[in-house]
Amino acid sequence: MIGIDIISISRIEKSIEKFGSKAKNRFMTQNEQSWAKKSSSIAGIWASKEAFSKAIGTGIGNDFSFLDIEMYKNSKGKPLINILNQNLKQKLLNKQIDISITHDGGFAIAAVIIL
Repeated sequence: MIGIDIISISRIEKSIEKFGSKAKNRFMTQNEQSWAKKSSSIAGIWASKEAFSKAIGTGIGNDFSFLDIEMYKNSKGKPLINILNQNLKQKLLNKQIDISITHDGGFAIAAVIIL
């Protein structure tokens, strides 16, 4: 399964300017908010969660919410996904999940592969 997403970093910036912390609370956990300070990192989290939702075949909606997973980084800076939703965690128990995030040209792009 594979999912990709792209988002304009300025779209995230405008949302945060308009709605403040409400915008972040809609799609970011408190842990994510504690380390993601730059708008490019925040956009990367958005793109990652969208890409993950596409990889599992649901999109964002009734079956999967932005807060069902949490992004974090290992000691070398590699992005990783922590699945917070227990039903989803069970479904993906023996699966390998890989993610790649990039920021360039005013965009954040993420790709998720689930094997």
